[in-house]
Amino acid sequence: MSHGIHTIDTGFVRPRFDAAYLLIENGRAAFIDCGTNHSVPRMLEALHAHGLTPVDVDWLILTHVHLDHAGGAGKLMAQLPNAKLVVHPRGARHMIDPSQLWAGASAVYGEAVMESTYGRLQPVPAERVIEAPDGHVVDLAGRVLRCIDTPGHARHHMSIHDAREQVCFTGDTFGLSYREFDTAKGAFILPTTTPVQFDPEALHASINRLVALKPRAMYLTHFDHVDEVEKLAGELHEQIDAMVEIARTAQRLHAQPEARHDAMKQALAQLYLLRARAHGWLGSEERLHEYLGMDIELNAQGLGVWLDSTRKRAP
Repeated sequence: MSHGIHTIDTGFVRPRFDAAYLLIENGRAAFIDCGTNHSVPRMLEALHAHGLTPVDVDWLILTHVHLDHAGGAGKLMAQLPNAKLVVHPRGARHMIDPSQLWAGASAVYGEAVMESTYGRLQPVPAERVIEAPDGHVVDLAGRVLRCIDTPGHARHHMSIHDAREQVCFTGDTFGLSYREFDTAKGAFILPTTTPVQFDPEALHASINRLVALKPRAMYLTHFDHVDEVEKLAGELHEQIDAMVEIARTAQRLHAQPEARHDAMKQALAQLYLLRARAHGWLGSEERLHEYLGMDIELNAQGLGVWLDSTRKRAP
């Protein structure tokens, strides 16, 4: 599937894990997401592979500002003299001044890990940043790309609807689907509840809103495009509910945060293993952890943050 849409493997973590996209229309280009600073050479290589140069890029559109998808924005924009950066209004300030993003992540992972994993974040000049509220239209040489507010994974998340091609670029809202789990039954999918803004009700609503557009395919950041949209949406809804129940059960059974976290990780791993086996995937439990270990850890963390936030809001 091309239609002027080209998948770029950003090289983050492992092959076929993290995607960005290059859209080409009448000799003009737009990137959707960009990976980390270490991904910038791959983004520029994709341009050259299609006979374009950095001056041909009009837009860098970010689905959200998590560092695996937006960490390289400042460095990439410095190479794109004619481009504007389009981002959710809640994320714009972090692109103009990424110090808070850096400080928050560094407090968790440490400066050395941040430098090696993402590279030092670079700001984008404010005059080159465009805030995209719900319904904002990006014009790529006459090709309409509409920005849709899709919270649930993050409050600063938007998806992009390409009406002409009948596809959506969904960031992390429409879940994760790694090609290693493809079987005769098609794509395997699971939600992502990465900290710190998971909201199950909002995520259900965002998925429904995207499906209502009747796209023929969803382009995910993890990884590449999937079809059978309504079927996969149903699977996402089922798993969001199952993951919420896993979190609430762990909350009831474990008073200590560490025990609760471990219980959620074990239950999530079992959920994904059972669903992958039902999908016809024949890999081992060890192989599942190889592919999903990071997601299991982050999903458990995100569910923990959600549990704690709901408890604080309770009367």
